[in-house]
Amino acid sequence: MPKTSSKIAKPKYKRILLKLSGEALRTKGSQETISPEIVHRMAEDIRQVHEMGVEIGIVIGGGNIWRGLSASHRGMERTTADYMGMLATVINGLAIQSQLEDIGITTRVQTAIRMDSVAEPFIRRRSVKHLEEGRIVIFVAGTGNPFFSTDTAAALRANEIGADIILKATKVDGIYTADPMKDPKAKRFDKITHREAMEKRLSVMDSTAFSLCMDNRMPILVFDLFAPNNLVNVVLGKKVGTLVYTN
Repeated sequence: MPKTSSKIAKPKYKRILLKLSGEALRTKGSQETISPEIVHRMAEDIRQVHEMGVEIGIVIGGGNIWRGLSASHRGMERTTADYMGMLATVINGLAIQSQLEDIGITTRVQTAIRMDSVAEPFIRRRSVKHLEEGRIVIFVAGTGNPFFSTDTAAALRANEIGADIILKATKVDGIYTADPMKDPKAKRFDKITHREAMEKRLSVMDSTAFSLCMDNRMPILVFDLFAPNNLVNVVLGKKVGTLVYTN
């Protein structure tokens, strides 16, 4: 395990699952699918948390490259479209791995679809061992099955590795009563139960992922990835974003 600096406050969580959107890797309005500058900034934020001694698993989406569901709505066969989306997450995962290792952090990419020359196959016991030894594990290719989102992959992997919480990084600072970009009167929740969020039909994760979290009492914290020091503040237990929990 990496040593925890005496100058840094004690983290609230020992092991986290960080869910990153593929869209977060690109500059808004740019034709570039992956921005090296954005990925580097993410890596630096993750490094700070890693140096606190927190064990980190990451699930990354592929929406900056390919959206399987969107393609299926435009006539492509759904299973094929979803597999293409899974492969897009591998590209993103390798980009994050490259930036993390460039700043001195040992990582492993584990894939739900075997591609031995690129990444390890997902093996739960191996991923837990990597985490215990201070490596960051990046989970790619979703669940390896069509019709499941990377939100579901995040919920599944978080439960499999025994994470304390899922940190869902977004472009907004939490969960609102309505879309804050469209409704200026929308109010942000500081915290809400899984059941309340489901009853209010709030967009936290897709229903499969959300049910998996609720059934296994897995908390979810939705926060703004791009606000300065937000990831560190979340891990320290400061009031950031919206916490979804089970009573």
